[in-house]
Amino acid sequence: MTKKFTGKTPIIIAHRGASGYRPEHTLAAYELAIALGADYIEPDLVSTKDGVLIARHENEISQTTDVARHREFAGRQTSKIIDGELKTGWFTEDFTLAELKTLRAKERIPQLRPQNILYDGLFEIPTFQEIIDLAKNKSGEINRHIGIYPETKHPTYFKSIGLPLEKPLLATLTANGYQGANAPVFIQSFEVSNLQNLSTKTDLPLVQLLNNTGKPYDFVISGNNSTYTDLVTTSGLEEIAKYAQAIGIHKNLLVSRDSTGKLLSPTSLNIDAHACGLLVHAWTFRNEDYFLPLDFLGNPQGEYELFFKLGIDGVFSDYPDTAYAVNENLGFKFCSDSPLPPPQP
Repeated sequence: MTKKFTGKTPIIIAHRGASGYRPEHTLAAYELAIALGADYIEPDLVSTKDGVLIARHENEISQTTDVARHREFAGRQTSKIIDGELKTGWFTEDFTLAELKTLRAKERIPQLRPQNILYDGLFEIPTFQEIIDLAKNKSGEINRHIGIYPETKHPTYFKSIGLPLEKPLLATLTANGYQGANAPVFIQSFEVSNLQNLSTKTDLPLVQLLNNTGKPYDFVISGNNSTYTDLVTTSGLEEIAKYAQAIGIHKNLLVSRDSTGKLLSPTSLNIDAHACGLLVHAWTFRNEDYFLPLDFLGNPQGEYELFFKLGIDGVFSDYPDTAYAVNENLGFKFCSDSPLPPPQP
């Protein structure tokens, strides 16, 4: 069940929403992202105790919610090993959806985005269904398709505790009419085996996420010695192309940096992936100097332009308005002619 793509206008994937302007993974962040020009909105998906998919970057939620302030949940604090790492905090799989709905989101990196602290305590944790509803409603309002780009987080772990992500993910997508290779959906994972399994159950486009270090956790469990570096070789890409339609790659795999943070020459990865029929979506683009290469301090637009000119097919961005502006400057436009509002403080 595979379909190959050819590169066209680069898509803008709102990374956890417009997370540069609002606390990540909130309906407010997703709604703003759409207003700022995003083509797709990206929810990371984890499971509740009662099997509902919700949007959080991790199943440990003390960094992105006010759970630590809820005395009624003090006894839920615990330590667990997640993908080989010991983590202490509060975990989504220990809460029902009703309980999680009493929590409120907060800014994950307040030291870099102090302006977002203004929104701490205002927004609920959204369900996957609520995010789909938002995308559909906004698509009708602005007369352009807003796609969804869900990621299965820690799929091996959730399967091990009896809360597999894939079945409710596909059931929710099917119930909402997302079917076929041309549906405005990409399903992504840093693991391999769950994507391979999904490829036998759906025609929806699949994305193999690739980091610049480490290896897929399902490889760790199975004893597979291959790393992400092995997966970006020609033979690795050919294997990915057997079950996926795109790669979502750390941008340093496209243009690496030296020890000072200065960019080096582009690698051949974009060309190699396209030769295998794979789309290339790069992550993560952020405006803060803390994240930018030395060459583009104070100039995030320059970084986007460099990567767009390489011919990649999309970017994951915390600031979709910046990506949109560079797209326009390079002659790319989406179908809507409506003006975009500036982000509100």
